[in-house]
Amino acid sequence: MNEEISPKKIRMKKGIYILPNLFTTASLFCGFYSIIASFKEHFVPASIAILFSIVFDGLDGRIARLTNTTSKFGAEYDSLADVIAFGVAPSLLAYCWAMSIYGKWGWLVAFLFVLCGALRLARYNIQIGLIESTVFNGLPIPAAASVVATTVIFFSSDYVGVEGKFHNIFILVFVIILSLLMISNIKYYSFKDMKLLVRKPFTIFFLLIVSSIIIVAEPELMFFVLMLGYALSGPIWWLVKISLKERQEAKEEKNNIKM
Repeated sequence: MNEEISPKKIRMKKGIYILPNLFTTASLFCGFYSIIASFKEHFVPASIAILFSIVFDGLDGRIARLTNTTSKFGAEYDSLADVIAFGVAPSLLAYCWAMSIYGKWGWLVAFLFVLCGALRLARYNIQIGLIESTVFNGLPIPAAASVVATTVIFFSSDYVGVEGKFHNIFILVFVIILSLLMISNIKYYSFKDMKLLVRKPFTIFFLLIVSSIIIVAEPELMFFVLMLGYALSGPIWWLVKISLKERQEAKEEKNNIKM
């Protein structure tokens, strides 16, 4: 005999988990605030809002897993929020800050960033469980957004001293490269196999403390270097692998000739 499902149980199934989705909403809010700030030419606050959005985006998934509150709704909501916070917000930031002077090429490149970011998210969602979790296939969209944000902050700091808009075709090319890296098959380290809750050598702990001190002392420079370094790590890793493969093939061919 089939058990009758009460209306209360049906309502519970139709509900959503509050806590992780609050963090997703906070991430979306920061992305929306960044868009408004970019339109008002408040470029540094717009960049900082994107970085806060990245923090909230990283927390929502972890909290959902820790509290066993993962859901299909949460995953879909997170992806939609990511398109706004890490696709639209940084593209408009780059457009308003440096690319508007180039007319249609400026907004087309901004759209390219949004398009590639959306494609990157869609590909990531269907590849979950199909590729190894230790790497990302293509530059993650939050990383691409952080590169744009930290670039604006760095150029607006005392190191460069840009005030207001920055008209340079380098930024146009830079955004195109970031867009193509997102939809590429270049592998990026995901940091998912880092076990921070297990015992580590004292040296690693000491280096983390020293690195944190340096970041606190020079945040504009260090965040820019770290984010740009991560964006470059994929192509460098790819080139190194190709070089090692060619050397191995050349070595094997040399051994075969000797035989």
